[in-house]
Amino acid sequence: MNTPAPQTITTAVAIIGAGPAGMLLSHLLAADGIDSVIVEARTQAYVLSRIRAGILEDTSVQLLRSVGLGDRLDREGLEHRGIYLQLPGHRQHVDFADLVGRTVTVYGQTEVQKDLVAARAADAQIVYYQASDVALHDITAERPSVTFTDGDGTPCRIEASVIAGCDGSFGPSRSAIADNAKQTWSRTYPYSWLGVLADVAPSTDELIYAWHPEGFAMHSMRSPNVSRFYLQVPNDTDITDWSADRIWTNLQRRLGEGIDGWTLRSGPILESSVLPMRSYVSAPMRHGNLFLAGDAAHIVPPTGAKGLNLAISDVGLLAPALSSLLDKNDDTLADRYSETALRRVWRSTHFSSWMTNLLHVNGDPFDAQLQRSQLEWIRTSRAAAADLAANYTGAPLADWS
Repeated sequence: MNTPAPQTITTAVAIIGAGPAGMLLSHLLAADGIDSVIVEARTQAYVLSRIRAGILEDTSVQLLRSVGLGDRLDREGLEHRGIYLQLPGHRQHVDFADLVGRTVTVYGQTEVQKDLVAARAADAQIVYYQASDVALHDITAERPSVTFTDGDGTPCRIEASVIAGCDGSFGPSRSAIADNAKQTWSRTYPYSWLGVLADVAPSTDELIYAWHPEGFAMHSMRSPNVSRFYLQVPNDTDITDWSADRIWTNLQRRLGEGIDGWTLRSGPILESSVLPMRSYVSAPMRHGNLFLAGDAAHIVPPTGAKGLNLAISDVGLLAPALSSLLDKNDDTLADRYSETALRRVWRSTHFSSWMTNLLHVNGDPFDAQLQRSQLEWIRTSRAAAADLAANYTGAPLADWS
């Protein structure tokens, strides 16, 4: 039986990955008149249903608004002035708006994805879902290409001027850069998060980050009616060992111990899972005509709420660089993309690691005293609190250019 000749598609930018990074990049490029084609290994339904990050930095909100993606965000997003930091018996509010003049917004990655999918569909964006055998070719050549088999079993080939790898930590883009052409840094933390999505109204007006001798706990939210919780657990935790009663008992103890008059609302658990904690950075974020963005280039632990925001900032830098390169034959921004993006990546990686180490117990009583001292310093020092606020809310992209 003869193998059918591949269908050939020609475009300016081949984007691997239809998550927020890939979809936002296509949206930004389209605004500059640059065409793109997106290839995604999963189904659209799967990509839309993934429960991920829920906190948008001020910079991310401003970028989404500026490109016509702010209507539903402004209607349904929950603007927060700050967070609570907690030790047993004491809960301290860190007011970002007062300290640095910026806020954050609770608006889930799923909602961002829905907005992007709707906007790209209205613009007739070409997206190949359920693509298999995705491979990148000739990434250092003038015309790189991507081959894959589409969801109907048809072999396809995209010929492009550049490839944008937005396909996460397990996609083919990162591995397309040879080991001798990149440097990587990684850290695996000695604990995980048990994440819970619950059908219950939040018991707090802003996020609670709680240090507790039994382990970190966090109270977040997704909407006025749905709450998100996290518990520090060992890396080898089996989710089946955690009943709903055990989860709520631990959350009440770690979040409520010694906080007079406060009660944790409980309700049906919609989803629970164990999330490993790790940091990873790969450099450079450009090799030849392959540009990496989002989790394809870096992973951060979720404590600092940086993962989705880094993806947004990456493509916020990458889109004008590619537009200038392809439309004006000006490679200035493209040549600086990796260096510029990595400055923000390393700042966010440091902050995420710092927040993680500050709030998670590791069994060392000396470290526990250091953590309590640092939390007390944030409580009593405006400068310390302002530093946390500045990192958490994120600096404008212009500050990194």
